[in-house]
Amino acid sequence: MMSGFEEVGIAGSVHLREALTNCTDPLQAIEDFQSENGILLPTLQPALPLLDLHNIRRFEFHHSIMEELREKLISRTRELANSDTKGRFKTIEDLLSKCFPLIRVQSIQPVVLSIMKCLPKIPEKYLTVLVDDRSLYNVASIEVKQQIWQKNPSLFGDEVSPLLTDYIKTKEAVLFGSETLNSHMFFHVAPKTRRQGHVVQKLTGMVGKSVKLFDMVLQFLRTLFLSTRNMHYCTLRAELLMSLHDLEIHEICAEDPCHKFTWTLDACVRDKQVDDKKAKELQGFLDGIRRGQEQVLGDLSMILCDPFAIHTLATSVIRHMTGLINQDKLPRDSPDLTTLLRMLSLGLGAWDMLDSQHFKEPKLENDLVLKFLPALMGLLVDDQMRVVNRRLNDTSDLDDMKSVPAFLLKYIRRNRIGATLILYYVLHITSKRNKDALARILPFVVKTESDLSFNDIFLHPFVAQLSLLLEEFSSELFCEIIFDGFLLHGSSRENVARHSLRLVEFVFHKLPAGKLAKLQNALEPKPEHSQAVRDLYGSVMVKISAHTPSPTKVPEPIDSPLLSVPTPAPL
Repeated sequence: MMSGFEEVGIAGSVHLREALTNCTDPLQAIEDFQSENGILLPTLQPALPLLDLHNIRRFEFHHSIMEELREKLISRTRELANSDTKGRFKTIEDLLSKCFPLIRVQSIQPVVLSIMKCLPKIPEKYLTVLVDDRSLYNVASIEVKQQIWQKNPSLFGDEVSPLLTDYIKTKEAVLFGSETLNSHMFFHVAPKTRRQGHVVQKLTGMVGKSVKLFDMVLQFLRTLFLSTRNMHYCTLRAELLMSLHDLEIHEICAEDPCHKFTWTLDACVRDKQVDDKKAKELQGFLDGIRRGQEQVLGDLSMILCDPFAIHTLATSVIRHMTGLINQDKLPRDSPDLTTLLRMLSLGLGAWDMLDSQHFKEPKLENDLVLKFLPALMGLLVDDQMRVVNRRLNDTSDLDDMKSVPAFLLKYIRRNRIGATLILYYVLHITSKRNKDALARILPFVVKTESDLSFNDIFLHPFVAQLSLLLEEFSSELFCEIIFDGFLLHGSSRENVARHSLRLVEFVFHKLPAGKLAKLQNALEPKPEHSQAVRDLYGSVMVKISAHTPSPTKVPEPIDSPLLSVPTPAPL
């Protein structure tokens, strides 16, 4: 392909066509064209017949020379771009103007693209050519595309959208997966490992050092979060910023007012707790927001809405309350607990804040600190006393349960913080294998504010923890508490059906036969369920059908030495 040669003063296809059209001897015209446009070195002419003797075609010779010159030119351009020479970028831009018409020549195209890559600001006229020609756009380097995207947000959106879709699918694959019984499978992966994922790394590379592109991605994430309420977009917001932090992209980290807060919170997620020192640091960030900067709260709330952040905060609240019990203190006596609740409130209220554009930190209700938390601490005290009582009385009946405070039950149905904390209390007692406490509270958490009890972020670790209580599922009563008393209430929902089937897949071989048959019938996909539920149901049923119970071993008779003693003769 010889397109563009004439524009740079080189005889190309147009010149050759005219020569062949107007000549009397085409072979002579071709020979003249070759001699005029070959490598014009006097010392080379005597060597060409030698190449002919070795059957080396002129095309191969010229092609090898072309490759060598191309690599040298690309290398020289890079050296010039990295040097401190004054006006080096002007020199590179002049070089680009001379060779850009040849960008469609395949052998020269890498040189043109390399020159463009070296320019921090490519003239608009060249970028327009790449945007209009998709084949050129596709082969452009990421550095060149970054300059295109800054001027074409819609084109950037087209590139980012499939990545965001893949990110959500990856998260859901983990939430609904059944590859391991790890009780914290979703929350177990360290933050630094999570952000090594394909999507985060790809987005990090696409953003580069461009604050404008980073802001575009954040706007995409805010918009998608508002339209879907999917908290995984909040996770990606935090992971992208920390990925840029790992690469020391100071141009962006210094501009993002949430950077230091996110960095500190990331350390808490890594350590799986918010200790007193980190709590004070995070409180300092919240208290340091000045008048006129309230909009920062919107981004902070989104970062706190990350399920990994909420999991860390809620777990820390339960742990902190256990510590207060041991110290004979009330929740109102702990400033660090108040800080945890403030951040939990911001995270759980992120969607409302972004939707209303009312950037003001919500006040904690007095009832939360003065009534709900003491009631929840009362449950924790009852659990501790029950364990001691069981040991002293050597019994494990499920019937010895006190009633749950009525205020607590009413509160979790109208307050999102209360609902979240009661669910993390459920996770706490399940991880402790406290089936008595579980039987006491679980039937009452079917109805919570925003139906948080049927949220994937709770159901995933809950089901995984239940799978570790394998032997308990041989009890009809325990099965009724878990399935009839809780999971089956939401089985018409897509996600609850999938989590319920996950649990059945883990424990079916321990379930009483009658209970298993009822569950198979109750969990059969409804018309409104997707193909994913139907496929999962089918695979679980196949696994149940293929299962062969271990045969009961009959003890072999033991040879007794008494059997070999002869019976004495009668007297």
